[in-house]
Amino acid sequence: MAKIFCVANQKGGVGKTTTTVNLAAGLAKVGQRVLMVDLDPQGNATMGSGIDKRRLELSLYDVLLESASISEARVRSEKCGYDVLGANRELAGAEVELVDIERRERRLKTALAQVQDQYDFVLIDCPPSLSMLTLNGLCAAHGVVVPMQCEYFALEGLTDLVNTIKQVHANLNPDLAIIGLLRVMFDPRITLQQQVSDQLKSHFGDKVFNTVIPRNVRLAEAPSYGLPGVVFDPAAKGALAYVEFAREMVERIKTLP
Repeated sequence: MAKIFCVANQKGGVGKTTTTVNLAAGLAKVGQRVLMVDLDPQGNATMGSGIDKRRLELSLYDVLLESASISEARVRSEKCGYDVLGANRELAGAEVELVDIERRERRLKTALAQVQDQYDFVLIDCPPSLSMLTLNGLCAAHGVVVPMQCEYFALEGLTDLVNTIKQVHANLNPDLAIIGLLRVMFDPRITLQQQVSDQLKSHFGDKVFNTVIPRNVRLAEAPSYGLPGVVFDPAAKGALAYVEFAREMVERIKTLP
């Protein structure tokens, strides 16, 4: 039975998509069966997994509107070693079309239930805004992985996200919890980043993952080649850190209820 995790943060530009595709590739590398779901109409996680979003015959849009199943819409990324439920601009239309539909926030949960036994992990790349799409992700998930830069404004964004998760937990998905905070784009030479990192650890304790993802040029270059950094340059510091993070995730889910 797959563990379903949203990668979410209401602040933009914190490396959500980078984390989703590299964690997916890292988990595949350590022998896990992975489905990556792209919930963002920009389709960056789809393109970053080596799948051309413009050529998708079926996408997450079709799944949410129940005109296709995940089995029909998913695509295998051979280079990356995991399956992709892709997104493109059509998905923005789903936002409007779902407004008057029953169970609109549970469409993804229902669709995933049909394939849950085929995977060890399902990773959902959420858009930065709290929209009907993000709500679908949060209703379907067992937990949330929060990528964070160790900067002052990131702490404010985290407060908003924690409040959102509490609301979804109370009203829609009692299983939802924060699985952990992942420090990304980390530069130990910057004193403020070290201070914010220490603050996170003192406040959230073991909710902060041990793995730290360093600021790394190869990770930043990888999307332009349509690949996760883990596949693009496996020897790069950032890629090695994401594989280490994948191992930590495998261990962490053993302790989850």
